[in-house]
Amino acid sequence: MAEKGLLKRLLKWMAIFFILISTGVLISSYVLYTHLIADLPDINSLRNVKYQIPLSVYSRDNLLIAQFGEKKRIPVAIEDVPHQLVQAFLAAEDGRFFEHPGVNYKGLLRAGVQLAVSGKKKQGGSTITMQVARNFLLTNEKTYTRKIKEIILALRIEAEYSKDKILELYFNQIYMGHRAYGIAAAAQTYYGKSLHDLTLAECAMIAGLPKAPSAYNPITNETRAIQRRNYVLHRMLELNYIKKDDYDAALKQSSTAKLHYQLPEFSAPYAAEMARQTLYDQYGEQVYTSGFKVYTTISRVLQTAADQALRNTLHAYDERHGYRSSADSNSGQATEFMAIPIIGDTLPAYVLSLTDSSATARLQNKAVIKIPWENIKWNGKSVDKIMKIGSVIRVRQLKNKTWALTQVPEAEGAFVSLNPANGAILALTGGFDFLRNKYNRATQAKRQPGSGFKPIIYTTALEEGYTAASVINDAPLIIDDASQQENEWRPENYNRKFLGPTSLRSALTHSRNIISIRLLKEIGVDKAISTGLRFGFTQEQLPKSLSLALGSGYASPLQMARVYATFANGGFLVNPYFIERIESSEGNLIYQAKPRLACRLCDSSKEAMNRYAPRIISPAINFLMNSLLRDVVQHGTATAAQVLNRQDIAGKTGTTNDQRDAWFNGYTPSIVATAWVGFDNFAPLGVLETGGKAALPMWIEFMQTALKNIPEAPFEMPGGIVKAFINPQTGLLAPAESKAGMWEFFQAEHVPTRFSSPFDESTVDEDEVTAKPVEALF
Repeated sequence: MAEKGLLKRLLKWMAIFFILISTGVLISSYVLYTHLIADLPDINSLRNVKYQIPLSVYSRDNLLIAQFGEKKRIPVAIEDVPHQLVQAFLAAEDGRFFEHPGVNYKGLLRAGVQLAVSGKKKQGGSTITMQVARNFLLTNEKTYTRKIKEIILALRIEAEYSKDKILELYFNQIYMGHRAYGIAAAAQTYYGKSLHDLTLAECAMIAGLPKAPSAYNPITNETRAIQRRNYVLHRMLELNYIKKDDYDAALKQSSTAKLHYQLPEFSAPYAAEMARQTLYDQYGEQVYTSGFKVYTTISRVLQTAADQALRNTLHAYDERHGYRSSADSNSGQATEFMAIPIIGDTLPAYVLSLTDSSATARLQNKAVIKIPWENIKWNGKSVDKIMKIGSVIRVRQLKNKTWALTQVPEAEGAFVSLNPANGAILALTGGFDFLRNKYNRATQAKRQPGSGFKPIIYTTALEEGYTAASVINDAPLIIDDASQQENEWRPENYNRKFLGPTSLRSALTHSRNIISIRLLKEIGVDKAISTGLRFGFTQEQLPKSLSLALGSGYASPLQMARVYATFANGGFLVNPYFIERIESSEGNLIYQAKPRLACRLCDSSKEAMNRYAPRIISPAINFLMNSLLRDVVQHGTATAAQVLNRQDIAGKTGTTNDQRDAWFNGYTPSIVATAWVGFDNFAPLGVLETGGKAALPMWIEFMQTALKNIPEAPFEMPGGIVKAFINPQTGLLAPAESKAGMWEFFQAEHVPTRFSSPFDESTVDEDEVTAKPVEALF
């Protein structure tokens, strides 16, 4: 009996102990639970998830130019995910997804048993819902506390959201390797396909990635990736998602995965960088993850033409000045050869053989090419001495698809084109190769504009009452200048000749420097600077000296294009812009450009003026300047542009002292463009390398594309302009029968009222009137 009493007491105390322990566990669990509950993130944040999506920059044609951001992601709605791909993920990650409440208790129990048996934590037991909780709301630390939080959150998520919503969150967030996040980015990265184009085997391969994106990656470890794929296929068969025949066929399929980076649809790196910098300045680091879509004003056709024109022009300049020893010539070993970068349109090539008619070489992609001997001669001289078997050279493909010996030009260039009606930048390139040098010469360069600035002087003169027929003496000039060693400046014309009395029309047509200086002296530097400020220059850019007549200030190619847009559009100062609109990742409009338009016939009310660009020169002055600048092309320093066979082209060449800068600023009423060539270190381009020779070919090549299918614009005379028959030697009226006379345009109030004397008429030198044009130094 005593033993029975003892046993009862023992059982009683054991029961009490168990109750106390259970109560303690329950209390501790409750305390832990309430603590965890208080510390849990809000699942309502899943309603408006902001995925980290890179910044995308597009052309006005909606073509991708560039992407900026580490994470590649293409968000997709659940209804756009193929059913077979959904099944593949369910088979791989969570076969009971549509049955469980967010937690697979069997899976958790199985994982617990494995832990008890092995003493080690192993991956397992996590449902898709638990992964959503972890990826969106928790960290990836492997602790029991995090696992408990994950379970609680999963149950809450299932109670609040539909299964489809949970899958959509999962499919867009999961990491898939190689910087790809989400299934759409994975399909693009590994197969270059949209989701609906994936095969069964490819669906299974992608579905196998989340378990271990690095270990089961078909690029990094194809063998393990195929094993994982086959496991997913087997699970799909077990779950009756696929038929046996489909399973067998998919098993036999070899891996087709390879990296497919989303490449730009055409190249416009300088414009893309301008867009990136603009958005970064406004939004900071979030610009790389917010999924902004930036639509620029850049045209694919015009941008491609600008890039090619710039490179061809720099190659032509290079070939005029001789072949340099190749910096790559000592990289003959295979490993070194493959490491040589492609620069611009120049490709490394390894010389295999030489014959009397051609050289044979191999490119880095193993292609074998032939270089005809005529494409190896530079400046009329053969450079065969540098061509040896085993040499590494650079080659480029010409328009006729033949290959030519080349080198990376040392001179640089820039090109920019605008729509003069609103300032939209249609094409912009800041150098030979953006990857070699990101310096954007089109927007950042501070170069002397040379005689490209002369139209500002002539505009001022016309506003002060001068006419295109006004005569100024082209004669030697000595100017006191304390900045000169001998305290005097003796400017010269390019050909170092003086033509005597010359009309303003002839002077600008042939870019006579002395006349520009005399004209500036007469009208006053302050008035010319005032005009320059109206055209958008700053005080800092305009030296307060007579050297201003020769363009001794500074400007960027973009700024010069803006100046000439004023002449092209009827006299309005437009603001250049390159971002047309910005959209959010959801397609909502964030920004829309509202450029001020050049509009000759628009409403002039105060309210309307806010929509239109300001008029800075009158219609009459604009007409006269157009007439003068068209003569530059028809009879002056830019006659090479006549190859375009148009009468509505106008512009001005420019070359600075010692040929350090070569320019052509030109336009039609529908498009304006500026071309510049020079060295970054301001070294001289060389004798005879003037704007008409070094820069104008770039402009012409671009315009051959830009002006296709664009009809010529009529040269319409505005009110207040009249024509008069004059003697060009005097600017006075000439008799109708005069053989030396010419028609000239005048503002009505400045038409000459008296005739040249017979003496004036007899002194006209007809050879001088029809003299061939010369290029100006400035």
